Amino acid sequence: MKPVERGIENLFFASRWLMAPFLAGLIIGLLTLLYKFCVKLIVFVTHLRDADQSDVIVGILSLIDFSLTANLILIVICSTFENFVRPINVSDHPSWPEGLTRIGFAGLKQKLLSSIVAITSVNILERLLELDQSFQPEKLGLALGALLIFALTMLILALADRTSSGGH
Repeated sequence: MKPVERGIENLFFASRWLMAPFLAGLIIGLLTLLYKFCVKLIVFVTHLRDADQSDVIVGILSLIDFSLTANLILIVICSTFENFVRPINVSDHPSWPEGLTRIGFAGLKQKLLSSIVAITSVNILERLLELDQSFQPEKLGLALGALLIFALTMLILALADRTSSGGH
């Protein structure tokens, strides 16, 4: 029975490599986001001369939104690879940022939720600055509600992680 058990274990363990296509898809998504960021940046810079202050702020917030989303994707890619596909030997890559390696599940949850809260906050700021152009109170209310729910969820998870680790 041991060879059968070992074969099943090996099959299950080897299935982790099925994550690789998902990670490749996320990398393609990151490249797509980079393309859209560059397009947005070019449009922003070319219209800068005629833009008023609120348009400049909204444009910058939009670029920040792209950046935060890209950070979120990168964190998911690196964390998923290290946690589910193959461990990364940090000593082989001394120049790699610490924030992209050795991310446990609790740390990943915090980083993901923090990124989502930041992205939502930037989106709300954009909407607030565009109030005079197209005010839609129900959309603003939904965005604020989502932000509060994400922030509350982040707080609850942080407290749960802290109590489960003995307060460390």
